[in-house]
Amino acid sequence: MAATVRLGTCSFADEGLLKAWYPRGVSTSKARLGYYAERFDTVEIDSTYYHLPDPAVTGRWAQRTPPEFVFHVKAHGSMTHHEPAEQERAFAEFRASIAPLELSGKLRGILLQYHPRFVKSSEARDELSRVRALLDPLVPLVEFRHRSWLDEDERADTLSLLEHHGLAYVSVDAPPTRASNVLPTVPAATHRVAYVRFHGRNVKTWNIRAERSSQRFDWMYSEEELEHHAPRVVHVDGRNAIVGVDHDPSGSPAVSR
Repeated sequence: MAATVRLGTCSFADEGLLKAWYPRGVSTSKARLGYYAERFDTVEIDSTYYHLPDPAVTGRWAQRTPPEFVFHVKAHGSMTHHEPAEQERAFAEFRASIAPLELSGKLRGILLQYHPRFVKSSEARDELSRVRALLDPLVPLVEFRHRSWLDEDERADTLSLLEHHGLAYVSVDAPPTRASNVLPTVPAATHRVAYVRFHGRNVKTWNIRAERSSQRFDWMYSEEELEHHAPRVVHVDGRNAIVGVDHDPSGSPAVSR
């Protein structure tokens, strides 16, 4: 069966989009989402990492996009080892805030971007084992930020763990550095949905204390760099793929499949 590949950006209201992409006159949230949805068929909502949205807002997202449009939403920080929180309550409160979007049928998956402190351990494995039940039937999209999960001697075990628990692995393109919070780019699928995120390759800004995420992910991918990734995306084993651009419409694409 041929895979469906979707292309989109991380947020339809990112600073880069507002400054350089939307035409003059497209200045309200409604107008921007409508304009965006005419040109892309998926988007990743990242603002939910910082605060839970009003359900009325998530309902309007569904109303303002075509029937075939697909959303992916980043989990709130309390859900991914960023803040002390009781796991079940954190997931329940999050799902309540996005319930209208989920009920619309346009919400595909939840991006769980784990903190660099989330090191591979028996406790971390146990935490992951509970995620699917807390999000079902939504697809849990798991992005690690500590290399212990993808070191060569741990890689096969990590991918097997995700597949066993029904979790979709998120492949990331990031700066070429050995920093512990930068993982190697490993194209793989552990679920029928595969997800690829392009963060850019700016080594100098990756770990700076930035006021805006656009300062950290300041990178313009060249055609050669993107061509290098194309075969990897095409050959990832999965049934659907989603590609998203991280923070800069002129820069990094992300793929979900």
